[in-house]
Amino acid sequence: MTRILIADDHPAVRRSLTQALELEADVKVVGEARDGSSAVELARALSPDVVFMDVVMPSLGGIEATRQIMEQCPGVQVIALSVHVSKAFASRMFQAGASAYVVKDGDVQELLHAVDAVSHGRTYLSPEVASGQA
Repeated sequence: MTRILIADDHPAVRRSLTQALELEADVKVVGEARDGSSAVELARALSPDVVFMDVVMPSLGGIEATRQIMEQCPGVQVIALSVHVSKAFASRMFQAGASAYVVKDGDVQELLHAVDAVSHGRTYLSPEVASGQA
């Protein structure tokens, strides 16, 4: 069972991701965070396997929140979620410690591919970003 924390400042996005991911038998969403600060707190408290981290959020952005989670929560994998099809954003998230970068307009199967990749020690980059369609 892969335990997932979702961090996004839009409640509808969090709820939609939770509903879509929990249709999978081997996935459980253990928490939802509205900003980077609460994502760091919940990552420490809940010890998820994977954090889906929105890149741009108020208070504490996804890049710095990822950096803090990597320092404070060994073993947690971060998958960046973004509307930005940008190699620059992806690069900054990978430098902060993320293992994957997924564009939000992808489908649930892409999210699951990213979860599978990071769960097996691999990285994942959305095809739109990898092919330079930015």
